[in-house]
Amino acid sequence: MPHVRAAPFDLSATSESVALPTLFTIHPPMFIDTHTHIYTEEFDADRAEVVERARKAGARALLLPNIDEASLQPMMKMAEDYPGFCFPMMGLHPTELPEDPTPLLDRMEQMLSETPEKFVAVGEVGIDLYWDKSRREEQTETFKRQAEWAITHNLPLVIHTRSAHRELVEALLDIIAGHGGNANILRGVFHCFSGSAEQAQELLTRFPNFFLGIGGVVTFKNAKLAATLRAAVPLSRLVVETDAPYLTPAPHRGTRNEPSYVPFVIRKLAETYELPVADVETTILDNTLRLFHLPA
Repeated sequence: MPHVRAAPFDLSATSESVALPTLFTIHPPMFIDTHTHIYTEEFDADRAEVVERARKAGARALLLPNIDEASLQPMMKMAEDYPGFCFPMMGLHPTELPEDPTPLLDRMEQMLSETPEKFVAVGEVGIDLYWDKSRREEQTETFKRQAEWAITHNLPLVIHTRSAHRELVEALLDIIAGHGGNANILRGVFHCFSGSAEQAQELLTRFPNFFLGIGGVVTFKNAKLAATLRAAVPLSRLVVETDAPYLTPAPHRGTRNEPSYVPFVIRKLAETYELPVADVETTILDNTLRLFHLPA
């Protein structure tokens, strides 16, 4: 889910309007979209076509973060419909907490514990104080509880944070302190990172098994993210994502995002690091396979 309020997208976009960057028309990249919500209603009319375009663009897998209770069934159905290609996560988004989140968390924990092999991560979880700071404590405790699931089942965390960098860092440090100060107890992704160089350095230094999830924001004309990455973040600490249907990369801003647009992000990263596209593709794919324990 986005860190910024997304601009409305044009659902009239069809396969005729979806084109790969010229760099990839002969040899499509092999990538994994580490964060996509294409099980939601925005894709009900053409989900199969979206998946087919993703495959043609070079997608090896799509990772599906959960949002709330209502999203569980469509997410799991998509994973069942596309076995070995779509992989679900288990988690409760910080802005979707019920008045009392405990019963839902209990059910989610039971579902994860009964079939942990079905899930590729715990996510989308985190702390979001952008709109409402009144539930900061509840969000923090919910996040900590879900982080323990990740530790128990040896799964990565897929973390959403917005206007809560310090709160998130403190929560992660508390979790690590509860496990003897071993930072290696956790691994994961800081989804949709768009912070400063200083924030990036703090996250990657304090939490050595975490990566930054990079999506369409890096392609935006006035975004500072590319400069931040170049100055402070090695390519070895990045994975790519869409957060579809949100945060569509240039040149398709204003339309619905989808996994076939990941090559635009890869191309921008190649420009940012002044590396061949193939090198960026290979490094990021390797990062992703190792983090999520996916087969090579």
